[in-house]
Amino acid sequence: MFKENKLKTILLIIGIIFVAFNLRPSITAVGPIIGDIRADIGISNSVAGLLTTLPLLAFAGLSLFAPKLSTRFGNEWTIFIGLILLGIGIVIRPTDAVSLLFIGTFLVGSGIAICNVILPSIVKHKFAAQVGLMTGMYTLAMSGAASIASGVSVPIAHDLNFGWQGALLFWGAITIVAIIFWIPQLKRNQSDTNKQIANPTESSVWSSKLAWQVTIFMGLQSFLFYCLVTWLPEILHTGGMSLALSGWMVSILQIVGLPSTMIAPYLAGRLVNQKPIMVVVGILYLPGFILLLIGGQLWVIVTSVVLLGVAQGATIGLSLTFLSLRARNAKQAANLSGMAQSVGYLLAAIGPFVIGFMFDLTSSWNGPIITLLIVCVVMTFFGIKASRNAYV
Repeated sequence: MFKENKLKTILLIIGIIFVAFNLRPSITAVGPIIGDIRADIGISNSVAGLLTTLPLLAFAGLSLFAPKLSTRFGNEWTIFIGLILLGIGIVIRPTDAVSLLFIGTFLVGSGIAICNVILPSIVKHKFAAQVGLMTGMYTLAMSGAASIASGVSVPIAHDLNFGWQGALLFWGAITIVAIIFWIPQLKRNQSDTNKQIANPTESSVWSSKLAWQVTIFMGLQSFLFYCLVTWLPEILHTGGMSLALSGWMVSILQIVGLPSTMIAPYLAGRLVNQKPIMVVVGILYLPGFILLLIGGQLWVIVTSVVLLGVAQGATIGLSLTFLSLRARNAKQAANLSGMAQSVGYLLAAIGPFVIGFMFDLTSSWNGPIITLLIVCVVMTFFGIKASRNAYV
């Protein structure tokens, strides 16, 4: 019996890791080849931009419905539904038909949104004593896959002659593997799970002050992440850096954050409250933005990117860890996750537009960078509030 339970736990961990592998590559793979897509099917820059914005809007919308699906079908089947939607989206997206391209993109975002919301609930229910460690593991898998996808899209499309269609379709193979590894989880008794996590006396998380603090923290860290990933190359290129080197700075930004993506959740799970971690994150973020504002020499820019990357990795991991740590049970974790990710990705979707609009108005990156600095301060404040040892 012990060996059987151990095998089930190992299969669950492997399943969670492979689900996490699917939560970003289908989105981050688009940016490097978006020029190929635009030129091939004849769409404008603004329309092409929707290919990266639409999944975020799907995140914002579908995140609210994922907990209801979980209540109806159970966590394991809801994850399976999300993977199927993701797989269908990946298959129909690589086409010259603009309508199918965007329908597929929306399905990709919808499938990822469902998995995004439910994973913290599964971690809370199955690994209540190891929330930080498990969150760190799947966040590292998610962020690592996202970084790889950004780097290999162009080689797959150009060097392997698969074209942009093949570069996008490639990630469907990982989805198939995730579905295969997740199938054993569907045999679990969902009715017992739902009975255990249900609590009719719980009030809505939307009325909780702590839930809003977690939500605002997640929203602002998403705002910063997508603004940096979108505009950092242009900021550096405007300052005199080559386009190629500017692109590598974005890769460095994500790669240096991978260790903190794992370490921050692990430490968070071992501490009574996470305020010390948030203070350190703020200390890293602020000089990162100040050095980016100063610019100039290469070492200044590299230092800025490294500081921002480490802080960014930590905040991504912490925001996901809070979804489990601040909830009493798996059902509450799913509801908090749905609330935080809905608002969070709405902010993420509008962030790059707001920063770009500010640059269009002023023809200078100083105002946008100062704005990001202010957002960082506000995010750190709400992160400290969300760090206290309490439940929503």
